[in-house]
Amino acid sequence: MKKDMGRYKMGLCCNDKLRINRGAPPPDVVTTFVEYTEGRNHLTAEQLCRFLVEAQDETEVSLSDAEKIIERITCARHHITKFLRHTLNLDDFFSFLFSDDMNHPIDSKVHQDMDSPLSHYFIYTSHNSYLTGNQINSECSDVPLIKALKRGVRALELDLWPNSTKDDILVLHGWAWTPPVDLIKCLRSIKDHAFSASPYPVILTLEDHLTPDLQAKAAEMMKETFMDMLYFPESSGLKDFPSPEDLKYRVVISTKPPKGNLKKEKDSESDVSGKASSDVSTDKVDDEKTEEETSETKNEKDGSDQESSNLDFVTYSRLIAIPSGNAKNGLKDSLTNDNGGFRRLSLREQKFKKATEMYGTEVLKFTQKNLLRIYPKATRVNSSNYRPYNGWMYGAQMVAFNMQGYGRALWMMHGMFRGNGGCGYVKKPDFMMNNGLGGEVFDPKAKLPVKTTLKVKIYMGKGWDSGFQRTCFNTWSSPNFYTRVGITGVRADKVMKKTKKEDNTWEPFWNEEFEFHLTAPELALLRIEVHDYNMPEKDDFSGQTCLPVTELRQGIRSVPLYDRKGERLVAVALLMRFQFV
Repeated sequence: MKKDMGRYKMGLCCNDKLRINRGAPPPDVVTTFVEYTEGRNHLTAEQLCRFLVEAQDETEVSLSDAEKIIERITCARHHITKFLRHTLNLDDFFSFLFSDDMNHPIDSKVHQDMDSPLSHYFIYTSHNSYLTGNQINSECSDVPLIKALKRGVRALELDLWPNSTKDDILVLHGWAWTPPVDLIKCLRSIKDHAFSASPYPVILTLEDHLTPDLQAKAAEMMKETFMDMLYFPESSGLKDFPSPEDLKYRVVISTKPPKGNLKKEKDSESDVSGKASSDVSTDKVDDEKTEEETSETKNEKDGSDQESSNLDFVTYSRLIAIPSGNAKNGLKDSLTNDNGGFRRLSLREQKFKKATEMYGTEVLKFTQKNLLRIYPKATRVNSSNYRPYNGWMYGAQMVAFNMQGYGRALWMMHGMFRGNGGCGYVKKPDFMMNNGLGGEVFDPKAKLPVKTTLKVKIYMGKGWDSGFQRTCFNTWSSPNFYTRVGITGVRADKVMKKTKKEDNTWEPFWNEEFEFHLTAPELALLRIEVHDYNMPEKDDFSGQTCLPVTELRQGIRSVPLYDRKGERLVAVALLMRFQFV
C-alpha cells in the first residue's frame, strides 16, 4: 500500500513503534515568552505588541493589530473560552509563531517604488508560455497561460503561425510536433486572468510568422479582445519606458516591427527544436532555409502593395509598444547602437553568455535603458531551464523560463518573484542602475566587501505527517529529515550548508544556526530544502522554498514549504529565526 506525499512510501500496517515528536516550543521561544510576560503565564496585547516591535522589527504594528492576532488565535484554539480570554499562553504564542499567514517570513505587500521605467525592474517572464510539457510534442493550450498568470507571471510569449489554409492564426511551437491552439482562445484567456494575481502590466512577446493580412487580423483580434486594456503608445517616438504604475491593468505588446514579409532573420527568437538551432545545424536545414528565403523574398514584393493599403496593418505596427530585435548585426552593435528610443533585445542563453564574457560592461549599460530578454537554448527539449542568476547579475529584466520545467532553477525564479508582494515586478538594485564617476558599472565577478551578515537559525519542522495513518508505517520507512540551507546570488555569496539529520520523527528538531556573509544581499536568495535521508537509496525530497534575502523579516518566523512544482505543501512549515548583523 502506498500513499503519495512527495516521495514517501507507506508500508504494511504493523506494530513497529515510530518515534513521534509532538513539537514542544524550542528553548528560544520559551525564553522569549518569559521575557515579554515578565515571568507570568499569559501574554497580553500590549506585551505582544512590544514583542512584535522589538523582537520582530515590525515598527508599524499597533495595539489593535496585536489584539486581532490574539482574537484569531483564541478563536481557533479555545472555542469555549474565546470570549473570556484576551491573552495568549505559551502554547498559543507558539502556535502564532508557527502560523505563516500571521507570521510570514517576507513582506506580503507591494512596497517598492513602482514609478520608474520598466527597464528598472526584473520582470516575471515565461518562455513558450502556451506549452503543457516538452518542446517537441506536448500540447499547445491556454491552460499554461492561465496558470502562469495566476502565479503572477507578467510576460508571456506567443508564437503566431498561419493555419493550413492561411486564413486564421494558430499558436504553436514551429518546426516541432506540438498540436496548436487558436490565437483567439489564448487572447480571451489572457484577458480573463491577466490581473488575477497582480494589477501590473502583462507584456505579450509575440514571435510573428504571419503574412501582412494575418498581422492585420491579429491586430483586430487583440483590439476587440483587450479593448481598453490594450496599451497604445501616445506617440511613436517614446524616449523612455513607462512605469509599471503607469501601465496598471494594461496589456503591452512587444514584437519586431513588421516589414511586410516573412523573411526569417538569422538567430531569431524561434527555438527550432529538433530541426535547427545555434547548437545543431545540417546541410539539409541550410537548404530548407534557402528555399524559404527565396520564396518569401518573392512574397515580399507581392505583399508591399497590400501593406500600404491596409489600415489595420498600420494598426498592428502602432500597437507594438516595445519594439524588439535580435543580434543579427553582431553582439556589440546590438548592445551599443542607440537609436534614440528604447527597445527589447532577445538573446538565446548561449549568445547571452558570450555577450557577458566579451562585453559585460556594455550588457549592463544596455539594460539600464533597454529590455534584455534571455531564452533557453533549443536543445532543452525537455523544457529544462538555465540558472536565472546568469541573467539577473547583468541586469537582464526578462529571464524567460519554461514554467513547466521543474527543478532548482525554477525554484529560484519562484523565489525571486515572491519579492515585492508577488506582483511580478522586482526593482533592480540601485547599484545596477547608477554608474560611478568614471562611468564604471557593477561587475558581478568583482571581489566586493562584505555588506551584511545574515544569521539563520533552523529550529524545527512539522506537517509531513498530515493525512497519514502513523500506525501503518514501518520503521524502515520513517523519515530521517535534514535541511539544506544556503545562498544563491553573485559568485562570492554562493554557499550551501546543512543540518544534522533527525532520525525517526515526523516533527524534526534541529536547533542549528548558520551565518552567511553577503557582498550583494540585494541579489541574494535564501535557499531552503528538506530531505529524508534514505541510505543506500537516493534521499527523498521533502520540500523547498527560496526567499529574497532583503525581503526577510527579522525575528522568529514560520516558513512554508513547496513541492517540486512550486505548489504549497499543505501544513508543512519550518520554524526559523532571521537576524541581520
